[in-house]
Amino acid sequence: MSLYGEPPDFEKTWGKLEAGVDQIMNNIKDGLSNQKYMELYTLIYNYCTSSRSSHGMSTGDQGTRGANLMGADIYLKLKEYLRRHLGGILASSETFMDDSLLQYYTREWDRYTLASRIVHHIFGYLNRHWVKREIDEGHKNVYDIYTLTLVSWKDFLFMAVQTKVMNAVLKTIERQRNGDTIETSLIKKVVESFVSLGLDEIDSTKSTLEVYKDYFEKPFVSATEAYYKNESDNFISENSITEYMKKAETRLAEEEARVQIYLNPSTFKTLIPTTETVLIKNHVGPIQDEFQNLLDNDKLEDLTRMYSLLSRVSDGLEKLRTIFENHVRRQGLGAVEKVAESAASGPGAGGEEGEEEGDEKPKKPTSKGKPSAGDGDKAEAVDPKVYVDALLQVHKKYWDLVQTSFRGESGFVASLDKACREFVNRNRVCKVGSSKSPELLARFCDALLRKSSKVAEENEVEDMLNNVMTVFKYVEDKDVFQKFYSKMLAKRLVNGTSLSDDYEELMIGKLKDANGFEYTSKLQRMFTDISISAELNNSFKEQLERNHDKEELLDFGIMVLGTASWPLQPPTSGFNIPDDLVKTYERFQRFYQNKHNGRKLNWLFQLSKGELKTTYLKASKTGYTFQVNNYQMGILLQYNNLTSYTWEDLMQFTGLTKEVLIGQLGILVKAKILTIADGGPSTLGSAGSKYDLNFDFKSKKIRVNLNLPIKSEVKAESEETHKTVEEDRKLLIQAAIVRIMKTRKVLKHVTLMQEVIAQLQTRFKPKVQDIKKCIDILLEKEYIERTQDQKDMYSYVA
Repeated sequence: MSLYGEPPDFEKTWGKLEAGVDQIMNNIKDGLSNQKYMELYTLIYNYCTSSRSSHGMSTGDQGTRGANLMGADIYLKLKEYLRRHLGGILASSETFMDDSLLQYYTREWDRYTLASRIVHHIFGYLNRHWVKREIDEGHKNVYDIYTLTLVSWKDFLFMAVQTKVMNAVLKTIERQRNGDTIETSLIKKVVESFVSLGLDEIDSTKSTLEVYKDYFEKPFVSATEAYYKNESDNFISENSITEYMKKAETRLAEEEARVQIYLNPSTFKTLIPTTETVLIKNHVGPIQDEFQNLLDNDKLEDLTRMYSLLSRVSDGLEKLRTIFENHVRRQGLGAVEKVAESAASGPGAGGEEGEEEGDEKPKKPTSKGKPSAGDGDKAEAVDPKVYVDALLQVHKKYWDLVQTSFRGESGFVASLDKACREFVNRNRVCKVGSSKSPELLARFCDALLRKSSKVAEENEVEDMLNNVMTVFKYVEDKDVFQKFYSKMLAKRLVNGTSLSDDYEELMIGKLKDANGFEYTSKLQRMFTDISISAELNNSFKEQLERNHDKEELLDFGIMVLGTASWPLQPPTSGFNIPDDLVKTYERFQRFYQNKHNGRKLNWLFQLSKGELKTTYLKASKTGYTFQVNNYQMGILLQYNNLTSYTWEDLMQFTGLTKEVLIGQLGILVKAKILTIADGGPSTLGSAGSKYDLNFDFKSKKIRVNLNLPIKSEVKAESEETHKTVEEDRKLLIQAAIVRIMKTRKVLKHVTLMQEVIAQLQTRFKPKVQDIKKCIDILLEKEYIERTQDQKDMYSYVA
């Protein structure tokens, strides 16, 4: 047939085309030869390019269309053929049910769509010209040939059979849920057909999920909801909550896998929330009620599963966070309770493992004494290490739980922080004093950072310091920690008992990161003073070596420390410097005044220490070395002149107060360096009592440490530190009020209170009554005044 022959006869042309199309649609498995393909393509081409007027599907001036392309007749005939063809498929489907229906439907769908693609290519010329023109002119009922086949499937087959097909699909899926094995490829092909039938009404070349969602997803999700509602109600009534959670977890995983295997991905957004509602939200109460039991028994796997389930529904975790917070608080309080009971029932273990030693060091300090120093009452005699370890154990246990079972969820982290803040600051130990936690934490740091520390091995110190910062984060009275830490740091530096300058600076750096530069500025200046003192010592020693013989020089060291940076108190007792030390003392005074004219040195003899060599004891051929503080040295050096002194003599010669002398004599008598003479008063410090040098003193150690802290002094120092904190707080509160009022000028009472608390809570939590007292003080000092006619309003007085 020529491409350019006479206009073809339509009936004859269609007859040949219909036979060819019918062969493709019904026997595509037999294949189609290239010759047959070209014959059918040429028939359409010749007909469409015929000079006859087109029997178009639209009206209008045919002359305006350019070439007189024909195509409407063929398009309508093909549409009619598809209707008849699909009618035959529909009729055959009546004999099938359930799985056999799905197999028939998917088989016919595969064959139909494959054949439709071939027909689409054969009618390619019609698509490119006549169909394109009709679509461009806005005719809604004209599609390209492949789309026409899909529209025809939907109109003439799908709408009639979709209910039966979906019933079969739902039965098959229910069988799978019940444990049977199914042919998932059948459902997948059904889903693909539903998706393919969704056509955009505005642009037929685009597809939508409308058909899939209306005819597949809605009944499927509805059936899923009914199935799981029935199953969950029955299962939870017959099994434990933990078993139900396992069941729910398995079912949710199955539905998620179902979406991946044979459903359209868009179904996930509808199916999973519906399943979560039925399996979890409808039973959230009983599930949440089981949470406390799981916490009590440390059921980590079940806790993980419960979190995973309840995190899927809105407000599912809120009750759990509250239960968790209360549980952790109880565990923390219980741990501290055990520590307090142990301390109350056993010997005091205050943990103050230091010496009262200080500035003047006639001999190199080598003290290694480690006495226990309780706070007096057994309730207060809590070992800082035991206390801090108890806090850390609770925190670590539940921190690990939050990170693993609760995936580090911010709400549970916040609940853990709230609970820890409560049991760290308000527990049985803290009943003795609201600031006991920061004090014990500071004492723990002191034990950790001292030489010969038994708290941790040296390679563990950094990890322990990180643990300290964990507890420090929850401490409310950070100013108390600062006070005690600075005092203990001062002692470590003065006594030379620091484990390492690197560790000291590391800890200060951590405190600085946590609370800012101002919090640690004085601590950092202490190290500067130590460095300057070392240079000063070297200069002094060089001068002595130039001007004096070595025989008359003592091994002497001095620390000159700035009053503003160091939390050291002046001595509470007078002291007569022993003759053996006077020369060195006076030489340094002159040296320092020449170097720094106008500066005044305040000597802290109560912090000084030294060593005395014995030559009077027969028990040791080499003699003992007594490690003593300056007050003890002042007492013992008197016995170079006489071997017995009365109480009054010792007070006169040493210049010490009665309280201090009793404390120091008590240590020497207890160590049996001195003995109370018979025949006179036997009570320490009694008028007329005599103290003899004990020539029969024996010790297993050559170096005997006598520089021990006195319990009463340790307790007094602790109380004094707390008093200092209270005084500092008053000044800080007043300063905060003045700053706020200077900025705001006029402020209501309640607002002022809130802003003061907000400003100071990083250092400590001010009490409302303390703020009120400070407001009254500032009113008296006329920094602020009450506004006339408004008693609850304050004005700043410039």
